[in-house]
Amino acid sequence: MGEISIKITIADRIYPLKVSMEEEEIVRRAAKIINERIKDYQENYAVRDKQDLLSMAVLHYATAVLKAEHKVQHQDTTVADKVEELDSLLNGFFSK
Repeated sequence: MGEISIKITIADRIYPLKVSMEEEEIVRRAAKIINERIKDYQENYAVRDKQDLLSMAVLHYATAVLKAEHKVQHQDTTVADKVEELDSLLNGFFSK
């Protein structure tokens, strides 16, 4: 499928983008989530500068991504350990 042109508003600035039709909904939802986070920071902290609010939002989401990556990596290691343990048990069982 081809690309479409959309306009996304983040922190009161408009950004024209070209995205695939499959990505459009995700990009729009991401912009909405970012704007909601900025609004939350603006209402709850004495920060009014848009650059500072954007930086705080980026830090929030980058931290969340890194936590999720760490969790997935840890789960992958745990699964690999369990598979090795099961393999060892099965090898022991079938070698009898």
